[in-house]
Amino acid sequence: MADSTKKKRKSITLDMKAKMIKLYDEGVTQAEIGRRLGYTRTTVNTVIKNREKLLAEIKSATPVNTTTIRKRDSIVADMERLLILWIENQTTRHVPVNQAIIQTKALSLFNDLKAKKGETAKDAEFSASRGWFDRFKKRSNLHNIKIQGEAAAADHKAAESYPRELAKIIQDGGYSMDQIFNVDETGLFWKKMPARTFIAIQERSMPGYKPAKDRITLLLGGNASGTLKLKPLLIYRWENPRALKNYVKTRLPVHWRANKKAWVTAALFEDWFDTCFVPEVKAYCKDNNIPFHILLLVDNAPGHPRTLDELNPNIRVQFLPPNTTSLLQPMDQCVIAAFKLNYLKRTFIKCIAAIDKEEGDGKEVLSKFWKSYNILDCIKTIRDAWNDIKETTMKRAWKKLCPQLVDDSEGCEDHVATVTENIVDMARQLELEVEPEVAELLASHTESLSNEDLLELEEEREEDVQDGVEIIDHQPEVLEILQMT
Repeated sequence: MADSTKKKRKSITLDMKAKMIKLYDEGVTQAEIGRRLGYTRTTVNTVIKNREKLLAEIKSATPVNTTTIRKRDSIVADMERLLILWIENQTTRHVPVNQAIIQTKALSLFNDLKAKKGETAKDAEFSASRGWFDRFKKRSNLHNIKIQGEAAAADHKAAESYPRELAKIIQDGGYSMDQIFNVDETGLFWKKMPARTFIAIQERSMPGYKPAKDRITLLLGGNASGTLKLKPLLIYRWENPRALKNYVKTRLPVHWRANKKAWVTAALFEDWFDTCFVPEVKAYCKDNNIPFHILLLVDNAPGHPRTLDELNPNIRVQFLPPNTTSLLQPMDQCVIAAFKLNYLKRTFIKCIAAIDKEEGDGKEVLSKFWKSYNILDCIKTIRDAWNDIKETTMKRAWKKLCPQLVDDSEGCEDHVATVTENIVDMARQLELEVEPEVAELLASHTESLSNEDLLELEEEREEDVQDGVEIIDHQPEVLEILQMT
């Protein structure tokens, strides 16, 4: 029976952490700090132990010129926060940006935010000037954005030095390959076919909603030894789609979650960490006689809250350097690409089976099959495609991040090449033209965040703030801590 008296976790804001550090430095005991602020002594102790890390975070999160920033129009502050999300999204998609592109996007976001606020913001003004860009670049620590020319799509310098830093963390922590994990999100248009197939052409001629635009987000991951592939997290726009009407969601081969944009939010990621990741890894360790002493590596995506490291004493959460995902993150080193190819391959297998099973015109049979393909079919295909990822592929994906743990055998690129050949061969059986489109189809699963998407993300963030999920507010206490250091 569930414990109905279990307390709900109390969020700790950056401001509150600063207060704890300030009181501790003034000589107040940890027990007294807990009594004053309403937290347990264990929580206070965790904050104090991470003092240097938190002070560095406070410095990076607080603008350099705090006196000026607090007087700036709130629309500009909101715009800059969304602009950073957009830049990170572009970097993840390997789309280079330069000063002119950033200035244009900033002005566009400002105008949309101003229009949204209506009459209360009618006098707000902003010009995306060279001076503003220089200050924004410094405030946001966008060190790889050049004043002229295009920005580097990834931080090669950080990617080169970080594996040595991580090797020391692994050595000092005594982590084995079984105890080191990585997870990463990816978008998937689960009912999308190559653009030149007759199904795609037929769909384009239909008015209204296009099923091929229906998107889910998946969180995929596993450990460095390749011995545990985590059960995928699937985020969909609807909590209870018709295809799952008679299914118990906890028995699905994915962790089912829903929000209106099928995105990973900080609250959702924390829920996954608590209710999915921790139990699954703990059970794996118990079954294999491995100490429950885990290192989880994640990137700096907006949906990954910095408080993760405080949620479980047996799990250390390490954030990869910004803009190194494409160069270092294991799941981004062919694993996700291999999974998406497996998904397409499995879809084609189902198409061929449908044609072989029924008599009649192949195109009509295939069209009928595809119209009936629903989110439950998608989940089953995801299960099979994820099971197709081999242990060796998972292990080799760590070659760039942890070269000391992986031998010099062939990389996971070979699996991608093999599956691509299989897809092309099956497509010929279906009389589909896909050979020049396989890479294009994979790339299409990651779309740029529009202004509308960014504004909706901001609305979700404001809702989270009101609910006490995530609040980052640089109050005077934070500024005092900065002055002390």
